[in-house]
Amino acid sequence: MGVEPLLRLESVTKVFGEGPGQTEVLRGVDLSLAAGASVAVVGPSGCGKSTLLNIAGALELPSAGRVHFDGADLAAMGPDALASFRAASLGFVFQHHHLLPQLTALENALLPALAEPGAPTPAGIRARAESLLERVGLADRMAHKPGALSGGERQRVAVVRALILGPRLVLADEPTGSLDEAHAEALGDLLIEQATEEGAALLLVTHSAHLAARAAGTVTLREGRVAEPSHVR
Repeated sequence: MGVEPLLRLESVTKVFGEGPGQTEVLRGVDLSLAAGASVAVVGPSGCGKSTLLNIAGALELPSAGRVHFDGADLAAMGPDALASFRAASLGFVFQHHHLLPQLTALENALLPALAEPGAPTPAGIRARAESLLERVGLADRMAHKPGALSGGERQRVAVVRALILGPRLVLADEPTGSLDEAHAEALGDLLIEQATEEGAALLLVTHSAHLAARAAGTVTLREGRVAEPSHVR
């Protein structure tokens, strides 16, 4: 028997607008992702990659089709259950970092732990944050607030924040787009290695051929459909 997927999208379609002006962004997308696996979603701008991530993370609902996480249909969950799912199981790296300007880099990385009653002890979670920040080259920047960090440094903090609670599913939208080559490689390695080591599923959108090649599989979107050949192993 094969491994049961942690995340499964079945015939997912997304339409924006109504009537003659409506736009079909996704058209019957099927995708499965097992725990510990990583899949890169690639394709031209406007093909639906970010919308696919938003639907996988229950930030948007599909117009048709189903999204299952660990066997549960996300569309059948109420707002409170979806909020709990996102808080407990999901780490999302957005294209824009969304850091709080009044907090330091370390405090921003620790932010998800503040509202999570089942999180590790403060000492343990702080040590994890410091270790991850060091791993992405921010050992000497932890006490700096976002205004004193470069755009690339802020994005690295956002990635650590997404990983801090050890989510079961990590969704990353162009996580290395604002970084130079060396830091992009280190950050991509961190995302993929953490997913593998901690048994999390990683779904990432990227224009980086290097990062896509590091993932265990690649899915190509064109005009809202999965194009062949795509490779998921």
